Amino acid sequence: MVFLSNKRIILAPVDISADLLKDRIVKKLEIIFKREVVIEKTRLNVDNFYDPVREQYNSTEILKHFIFNHPAEPEEKVCLIVPYDLFIPILTFVFGEAHLNGNYCIVSLYRLKESFYGKECDEELFKDRLLKEIVHELGHTFGLTHCIDNKCVMFNSYNIDDTDGKSIYFCDSCFEKLDKAL
Repeated sequence: MVFLSNKRIILAPVDISADLLKDRIVKKLEIIFKREVVIEKTRLNVDNFYDPVREQYNSTEILKHFIFNHPAEPEEKVCLIVPYDLFIPILTFVFGEAHLNGNYCIVSLYRLKESFYGKECDEELFKDRLLKEIVHELGHTFGLTHCIDNKCVMFNSYNIDDTDGKSIYFCDSCFEKLDKAL
């Protein structure tokens, strides 16, 4: 695939294997966002963002810390991918978080795995869920807000069933907004 500009998306795995993201996920993201997608393994100490009462990590604080210490180029989008259970103070958990119209987002693998729900591992389902959450959070960095169409990737996932029910693609309305942003 030929890209017309140097705009890129950086997938930044933290404490996970970059192999998880290669091939299928990178290729789909390049098609959807019309940008080069690269993987840059990232070191990030998240110990200070752990809440022992909740037994989770504060995604907002992780993003703030990362942004301060790893500034992106103006046209780059950076997606941190972590194995930790994430929260924001007003919600029980989040699959991810993004800066609307910004450069950064974060996605957690923790609740995307079938083992979290006491079920047998399903690698394809896990990768499908991960792709949906990455596309969703990157959508926010391009200015897209939550969509009311439960099949659209921008539909807000309150639980794993919401994630499983939606597509990896944008509805027509969200696609039109994304196309303008690209």
